[in-house]
Amino acid sequence: PATAAARTVPLGAIAHLLPAGVDLSDPVAGFAAVARRLTAGPDRGRRVLLVDDVQLLDSASALLLRQLMDSGVILLLATVRTGEPQGTAVTALCGGDAVRRVELTVLRAPQIEALLQTVLDGPVARRTLHELIAASGGNVLYLRELVLGALAAGDLRGDGEIWHLREGRLPGTARLTEVVGARLATADAAGRSVLELLALCEPLPLADADALAGPRVPAALERSGLVRVVQDRRRVTVRLAHPLYGEVLRAGLPVLRRRDLLLGQAARVEARGARRRDDPLHIATWRLAATGTADPALLTQAAVLARHAHDYAQIIALLEALPAEERTTASGLMLGNAFFETGRWDRAEAALAEAAARACDEPERLAVALIRTASRLWSNAPVTEALTLNADALRTVTSAAGRRGLRINEGFIRTAAGRPDQGLALLADLETEVGEATGVDTWLRGAWMKPFALALTGRAEDALAWAERAHAGHRRVDERALVSHPAVQHVPLVLALTEIGRPAEARRTGERAYAELVAADSLVRVWLAVFLGRTEWLAGHPATARRWWAEAAALARTFDHAMALRPVLGGLAACAAVLGDLTAAEATLAEHRALPPVPPGLLSAGEERLGEAWLLAARGQVGGARSVLTAAARTARTTGHLTGEALLLTDAARLGGARRAAERLAALARTCDGPLAAARARFAAALAADDPGRLLRAADDCQAVGADLLTAEAATAAATAWRRERQPRRATAATRRATAALARCEGARTPLLITGRAVVPLTAREREIALLAAAGTASKDIARVLALSVRTVDNHLHHAYTKLGVTTRRELARTLRAPAADVPPDHRDE
Repeated sequence: PATAAARTVPLGAIAHLLPAGVDLSDPVAGFAAVARRLTAGPDRGRRVLLVDDVQLLDSASALLLRQLMDSGVILLLATVRTGEPQGTAVTALCGGDAVRRVELTVLRAPQIEALLQTVLDGPVARRTLHELIAASGGNVLYLRELVLGALAAGDLRGDGEIWHLREGRLPGTARLTEVVGARLATADAAGRSVLELLALCEPLPLADADALAGPRVPAALERSGLVRVVQDRRRVTVRLAHPLYGEVLRAGLPVLRRRDLLLGQAARVEARGARRRDDPLHIATWRLAATGTADPALLTQAAVLARHAHDYAQIIALLEALPAEERTTASGLMLGNAFFETGRWDRAEAALAEAAARACDEPERLAVALIRTASRLWSNAPVTEALTLNADALRTVTSAAGRRGLRINEGFIRTAAGRPDQGLALLADLETEVGEATGVDTWLRGAWMKPFALALTGRAEDALAWAERAHAGHRRVDERALVSHPAVQHVPLVLALTEIGRPAEARRTGERAYAELVAADSLVRVWLAVFLGRTEWLAGHPATARRWWAEAAALARTFDHAMALRPVLGGLAACAAVLGDLTAAEATLAEHRALPPVPPGLLSAGEERLGEAWLLAARGQVGGARSVLTAAARTARTTGHLTGEALLLTDAARLGGARRAAERLAALARTCDGPLAAARARFAAALAADDPGRLLRAADDCQAVGADLLTAEAATAAATAWRRERQPRRATAATRRATAALARCEGARTPLLITGRAVVPLTAREREIALLAAAGTASKDIARVLALSVRTVDNHLHHAYTKLGVTTRRELARTLRAPAADVPPDHRDE
């Protein structure tokens, strides 16, 4: 790299590249000698030279490099920073027809995500991505230094699945500070004062910047690219041109200078009458930062404004500064809710218990109960604790409206704790529109949970209508509500869209909502990640499902939210197993087994066992996998999770249990609305019948609901059946159909797919034994697991070898693409 220090020495930046012994006292002769020496010798040839920050080169270096370029001795790759001064020699170096210029624009979010995933060799959590994009502003140099700084400090960590930043930590590097500091140093003293004030109080009205330093200073700062002036109707404001400018400026501000700037700006806004809606929030924040205190009424007013913006960190900072004698039930509710939204369970309980002690009337007691029960439930406490709190409140509430509100809250609790059938009964008479009769907060909580209960019990169409209604109502009354961001209403919407066979729409809706919840930094986004992962699993996209579930797991671990972590770990293990990563699947299941017993949450306890089942299947133990799935489906049925039961039975059918699962799936298709339930039932029935025509029609049904992996499996099974019936053309067509669907399945491996390759179809028993053998299981162990003789196992295995055209277990494993295909040496060729 060229540097300002090397610039003071002729040829200083490239001195280490010059051949020894060249006399440069005569530049013309010396430069020619450099060219000759560089092209002589055994390693002669054109050299590639990279110079970073070429605008910092001294004139002699620039002239020499230009001559070497023109003579073909070097190919120069150079970077030059826009807007920085350059000498005439450097300008000449970078000009002319022989120079190709590539303008490096600010990176967009998808480009930054792709870059980080490549550099870190793994996906990056959405909140981490959001913070890096916001801090870097898309500047690739700044992004690099931020990532390096976070890695060096141990604040950017990978958990084996995803990279995520520690909460509130984004350190840079010394080089980043130097680069940004050098950029800011171009401002004069008057400009510096404006920049410092912006670092603390942006955006500033242009009039305030003019009053501080005169109108010419902001204009000069804008011309130099240090600030942006934005006009919105009649309001003109000034902002720093890059977020990192503020970070560097704040870090260098002395305490008293910071205090003077903050108090001065607060005084200016107060002198204007603090007319704008957000002025009280700004004034309170500035005074609090300057002195550690502010007027209690102003703090409370500012906290209300912060609540409207769902800025939970700001709410906590403002309300914790309230003197004890100024705290009220309302302020305690706001504080407790902010702690709840940020996953600080103990702090939430303390604030809410204090608010409960201050509650002096029925509406206040009801408001405390709504938040406190939800916080207790999500904090890994037994569900009985939340129900007891609700029952205690019910004993103190006498009005019909208040008691009805607590019944609605019980419906919320029971649904969230994994009993949607019980919850739905309690939420049955919830009004279809938000109104004062039930109370805004009560209605919003009930309206958030009711579509979950409807979708999980098979009424996805009703769930869709309720989720859309709840979101619209939440947007209308958000400023009056003490509940999460309106985007949380899209969590059940994602579930409903998935269960009626519209996964692409669920994906689009969920990703937009997730971005909103990341910006609000709401913990509730963990459940959106849970259900987006489930959507992708049902679509047959295990790599994308794994990425969403990894995001949810990282977030749930951060806030110790085991209710979400339990189903997520099961899903993560299932994805890893289907993708052939058995080591990761085993590690994830070990973590799952170590979790404390907590309520199963919105998904059934049965779905947690997906990882266990698919790991067994990946090891070839499909019989054991079917048993796990069948038992899990019974668990889902007993808790009212009919869609979860259908998911689990479909997987059992895929693993050879179609005959046993088909009848119950047909019954569920009559109970559950939407085309997904019907497609699952027809898929299982076609597998049970082993009818190629029905299997292809089932593939059509599965494709129509976006279930790519089921489509590929149905078409593969059809091809197998056509080959058995000696219909090669039809088998080939079905194989092409399967291949097209499988291309969308992100490398998924399932028994139906990997055993469908035999020239002559394998029987069910041959398939089961072949999978076990390919996973490295010895014949005697296969015989023990399947209750067969070793001779019978060897006979079936011989038939499978013949049909697959292989002679050893290693070839068998390679042919079936079985994970963990390293066969122990003592029985490789059994």
